[in-house]
Amino acid sequence: MSDLPLTLAAFALALGILIVVHEFGHYIVARWCGVKVLRFSIGFGPVLWQRRLGRDATEWAVSALPLGGYVKMLDEREGEVAVEELPRAFNRQGVGRRSLIVAAGPLANFLLAIALYWAVFLHGTNELLPVLGAPAASTPAAAAGIRAGDQVARIDDETVVTWDDFRWQLLQLAAARSQVALDVVDADGVARTRLLVLDAVREEGWEGDPLVHLGLRFYRPDLPAVIGRLVDGGPAARAGLQAGDRVLAIDGRPLANWQALVLAVRDAGGRSLRFDIERQGVSLQLAVVPDEASEGGQRIGRIGVAVAETAESRRELRTFVRYSFIDAGRKAIFETWDKSVFSLLMLGKMLTGEVSWKNLSGPVTIADYAGQTAKLGIDYYVRFMALISISLGVLNLLPVPVLDGGHLMYHMIEVVRRKPLSERAMAIGQQFGLAILFSLMAFAFFNDLNRLFGG
Repeated sequence: MSDLPLTLAAFALALGILIVVHEFGHYIVARWCGVKVLRFSIGFGPVLWQRRLGRDATEWAVSALPLGGYVKMLDEREGEVAVEELPRAFNRQGVGRRSLIVAAGPLANFLLAIALYWAVFLHGTNELLPVLGAPAASTPAAAAGIRAGDQVARIDDETVVTWDDFRWQLLQLAAARSQVALDVVDADGVARTRLLVLDAVREEGWEGDPLVHLGLRFYRPDLPAVIGRLVDGGPAARAGLQAGDRVLAIDGRPLANWQALVLAVRDAGGRSLRFDIERQGVSLQLAVVPDEASEGGQRIGRIGVAVAETAESRRELRTFVRYSFIDAGRKAIFETWDKSVFSLLMLGKMLTGEVSWKNLSGPVTIADYAGQTAKLGIDYYVRFMALISISLGVLNLLPVPVLDGGHLMYHMIEVVRRKPLSERAMAIGQQFGLAILFSLMAFAFFNDLNRLFGG
């Protein structure tokens, strides 16, 4: 529960910025095209706050339902328009101008994503190196001969610098390829090539983490379960654990290493655990109750300790990555483009059944990730916002009536027919679009609740 205020604040901030940017795209282009804007609203439903500003006395409002917003323009289809203002009505504009105004919202989201990525790449970040851990038996990674400590240098001749690069390139290739070549440098410094079969990703319908299906995981050194730093006032400190304590067993189950301790604690949020420890040659027993925390939609346990440093734990597994102004901009554009295309590809695979609809996420999951990335640091949170901005842009361009893409579809039909669709046809389309949208929202919300309560 202690994470809830941060999660809600991070979600509200991200959602507010994305909505404002999207609607401001519509607003600024409408003004540029000479269209009168009557209202700029953040949220739907009853108005909580409003103020009229500018030459046109545009009403700026905040409404009760925050999941979206809208820009209301002067339009003869929505009310009577004075004769002198007819040239400023949206419906009186040419199809090119109307399409530009409609497309400006999603375009603003893509531009925001580019700006956010650009800032992150220009500032520089500490990134995990693409070092692989020992794969589980009978997984594609094990069959490929991957060993603990293998550091990936290239995937099919494409250079890999960070774990994020590795993950993203592999996800893209898994959507189109059945096998890739990983050029790695093993723990002994020897260059090797591992041939990795990717079929398991498609066989699982992309549900869950695709890297897990392949048996790929980040390298974690095999460290003894010795307590290092403790969080002041945390569960471990309150229970009496001290730096240097070696944890021998938890609830009578011997611990082979630090990772076994972590797993035992994660599964016991809010439940008392009996720690058998050794302190300066003396055996002790302590009762520790892990705090509950949220991670990836699951409730996990934490006790507020870090592993004691050893030569292996100090192995450098991070690298600082920074780009020049031009290179950061170029990478930001490519990153936005690649993720937009990948999002469309995954949507297409959902429609064909190749990707499970369980991957569809709603506001609860998004809020959870907002909180998680905010805790990890500003650069993670900014990347999260960029990714959600891309998703919002892609979603709004889908040819579904009520969405921006649906209006653009109407405009394309108008160009072909050389006259607008009838109001009845558009009304039917709107009802159809609302049905689709509400169905998707209901499905996403169901997935959220399933993740939250079913793990």
